[in-house]
Amino acid sequence: MKVSREEILHIAKLANLNLKEEEIDTYLIHLQDILNFANIVSNAPVENLDETIGVNDNFNVFRKDEVKVFEDNNALLENAPEKERNMFKIPKVIQ
Repeated sequence: MKVSREEILHIAKLANLNLKEEEIDTYLIHLQDILNFANIVSNAPVENLDETIGVNDNFNVFRKDEVKVFEDNNALLENAPEKERNMFKIPKVIQ
């Protein structure tokens, strides 16, 4: 399937892209490359392949929630743009 110049302009209009005249050929080449690759993938031989969802059975793997003491709070707070009562002061996010 070959992409036409009119199709590129139509897609650009749908995507609200303001393409310059000199960009159209570049987009045409890139879109054609994408469609050619999609065609290769869709025609890949998948007969006799087992269905696979993941490479292992692990799911929702989280690290243990541990409280750790940071020894040098003053060094940490030196990086803060603002601090108050030995804590980082951040902008108010709730009105």
